[in-house]
Amino acid sequence: MKNKKLKNEELHRLSLNAFKLSEKKPIVLVLDNIRSLNNIGSVFRTSDGFGIHEIHLCGITAQPPHREIQKTALGATDSINWKHFKSTSESIKELKAQGYTIVSIEQVENRTWLNEFEVKPQQKYALVFGHEVNGVQQEIINSSDEVIEIPQHGTKHSFNLSVSVGICLWHFCGGK
Repeated sequence: MKNKKLKNEELHRLSLNAFKLSEKKPIVLVLDNIRSLNNIGSVFRTSDGFGIHEIHLCGITAQPPHREIQKTALGATDSINWKHFKSTSESIKELKAQGYTIVSIEQVENRTWLNEFEVKPQQKYALVFGHEVNGVQQEIINSSDEVIEIPQHGTKHSFNLSVSVGICLWHFCGGK
């Protein structure tokens, strides 16, 4: 069996305007002091692919437009809604007021494994991802409704941030 590789026009992707008007997954990604511009751009691109509602860029997390973000976002900074907050706690306060369940992705005591976390289809989720070295701030972990850890089986202590976002969005968007 041979499979022909599809051309871009055969993928039937939404136009930018149609995507902006489409219904989004009730998920907000909260980036807690992310330093890598490539990671930020990758998060935008992955968010577009999963059709999430919004990204909150917090603290030192850079904002579009930026050449280095655009390298990996490939235009997704135009399709995904985003806001900047001086602090992650400001973002969390706003999201809690809007009825979001706050879920930090971190390695902590008494965490829930990602594969054991049951996503409730009608629930709104805010997924918090932390600084590449220091992780999610303890203050934010303390105010989270849930803390999830992605199971790992190798020698490294964590996944790259943008990889973690993709793994978690796959789970929260119904991936099997």
